[in-house]
Amino acid sequence: MKNKSIKVNGIDVNYKETKGNDEFISLTDMAKFKNPNETSLVISHWLSTRYTVEYLGIWEKVNNPNFNTTEFSSIKNEAGSHGYVLTTKNWVEKTNAIGIYSNAGRYGGTYAHRDIAFEFATWLSPEFKFWIVKEFQRLKAEEQKQLAWSAKRELARINYHIQTDAIKENLILPKLTPWQKSFVYADEADLLNVVMFGKTAGEWRKQNPDKDGNIRDYADLHELLVLANLETHNASYIDEKMPQAERLEKLRGIAERELAVLRRHDMNAPLLLDTDNNK
Repeated sequence: MKNKSIKVNGIDVNYKETKGNDEFISLTDMAKFKNPNETSLVISHWLSTRYTVEYLGIWEKVNNPNFNTTEFSSIKNEAGSHGYVLTTKNWVEKTNAIGIYSNAGRYGGTYAHRDIAFEFATWLSPEFKFWIVKEFQRLKAEEQKQLAWSAKRELARINYHIQTDAIKENLILPKLTPWQKSFVYADEADLLNVVMFGKTAGEWRKQNPDKDGNIRDYADLHELLVLANLETHNASYIDEKMPQAERLEKLRGIAERELAVLRRHDMNAPLLLDTDNNK
C-alpha cells in the first residue's frame, strides 16, 4: 500500500492506497479532531454503537465473502447496551472483517475503508466530514488530470515512432553512420519542439538547468495532444518528400489552429503560443 496524507481542519490524516485504488484512511488521525490524547477511546466509543455495528455489518456482507455473520449477529445484539465496549481487534477477530484494521509501526493505528471512514467522520462532526470528503474529491480530480496527461504523453511517444520510421525510410541515406543518423532523428524531433514550444531541446535545457526530464515532460495536456498529431502529420509530409522548411510552416499552422480550438473550450488553460518567439 502507498502511504499518503491530507490535511483536514489542521489535522494531518494519513491514508493508504491499495492496488485496487481503494483508500484506507487513518481513523486514529481523524479521532484527533475530537480528542487528540485518547484516539483509541474515541474509536472504541464509535464502534460500540448499534448504528456503527449495523453499518459495518452491511459493508462487510457486500464486500467480504468470508464475513462471519453468526458472530456479527451476536455483536449486534449487544451493541449499544450499557457498558458494552467493542474494539477494532475484537471486531476483526470475531467476524473476519476486512473493512477496518489496526496495526503498529510508523504508520500504525486504526485504518478503515473510505466508506467506513466517512461514516466515522459523520459521527465526529458534520463539518469535519464535509471537509474530508471535499479534500478527497479534489485529490481524485487531480489524479484524473494526471492520468489524462500520462495517456497523452504516451500517445506522443507512440506517434514519435511513426515519425522515426518515416525518417528511416525517406531521409536516412544507407551510407550514413549510426552517429550521423542520430543527428537526423534529433533534428526532426527538434523541428517539432520549435513548432510547439518555440525552442529546441538544447535551448530548453540551457534555460532550465535545475529541471529534470526534457522539454516535453513539462508540456500541458493540450500541447501533448497537438504534439502527437503533429508527429503523424510530419511523418506524412516526410513520405511526400516535402522539404523541412515547408514542413515547418505547415506544422506551425496546424499547431496554432489546433491549440486555439482546444483552449477555446478551457478558460483556465495557458495562453496560446507566443508567435513572436516561435518564428
